[in-house]
Amino acid sequence: MSPRLEVRHDRLPIRGSFTISRGSRTHADLVVVELVDGEARGRGECVPYPRYGESVESVLAQIEEQRPLLAAPDARLRLQEAMKPGAARNALDCALWDLEAKRAGRRVWDLLGAPAPDPLVTVFTLSLGTPESMAAAASEAASRPLLKVKLGGEGDIERIRAVREAAPEARLVVDANEAWTPDQVEPFLAAMAECGVEMVEQPLPAGKDEMLSGITRVVPVGADESAHDAAGLEKLVGRYDVVNLKLDKTGGLTGALAFVRRAEELGLDLMVGCMLGSSLGMAPAILVAQHARFVDVDGPLLLAEDRTPGLRYDGSTVHPPEAALWG
Repeated sequence: MSPRLEVRHDRLPIRGSFTISRGSRTHADLVVVELVDGEARGRGECVPYPRYGESVESVLAQIEEQRPLLAAPDARLRLQEAMKPGAARNALDCALWDLEAKRAGRRVWDLLGAPAPDPLVTVFTLSLGTPESMAAAASEAASRPLLKVKLGGEGDIERIRAVREAAPEARLVVDANEAWTPDQVEPFLAAMAECGVEMVEQPLPAGKDEMLSGITRVVPVGADESAHDAAGLEKLVGRYDVVNLKLDKTGGLTGALAFVRRAEELGLDLMVGCMLGSSLGMAPAILVAQHARFVDVDGPLLLAEDRTPGLRYDGSTVHPPEAALWG
């Protein structure tokens, strides 16, 4: 029998505001899928992302279109062909994994034949701002082991120096969100190296990253907006050192597992990241982040309120999800 599909739009407030090179937000707009089969209830969450042509309305419509498919015993596998990778498929795929686990009375990692996941250290993200405001934020977060610094182009050298001075012991990665120009890449990378930055994420706009293969990358460079699913990873070899896996881009846990395998085959290091979502959206990412070089699942730490139950964070250490949350 087909599980009953329930889908809704949730809007959760952000703690203060969240700013990157493309703008600021005060709320996270999330789409939640629930698949109900008797006492078993599988859940998944996604974040529609305008950068990829998604909206809450378009994602809700894409999910509704898949109602007939959910009756198939192999619905999760059929979903991979019926839908393109993206937020809508992510919510459905993760809900199907959760439902399968709930029906079986087992955990998702048991279904995968994998060991139980370990706690992980996640980055803590600092929003883009003036050097002074970012230094203040870095000072407050200086005890966290790994900070992710949002940058935005002009003034980034001053920003990273201010953050480094305010948090001298923290490990740093930065995310330019496509904001650098080709002329800025080499001098900015040199400045990042001077400040001990361990990775620079997406310095150039996706599709305009050819020059990265022709320079000495004095700091490892990561692909985010340029990296979507397993099929597109080969073209990144030689341009990037790290690829950022997000379930909203791979279209769920199923696509994420394929992404991990392909990245390993190509010799690309892995970062497991997130959109700005709740613990329900982060939970499946914990499984694929077990051997990642960088883990970025701090979304719930940036929200004013989270799901109940949610993931447990001890400072920057995040613990695997309880079955009541997901999986």
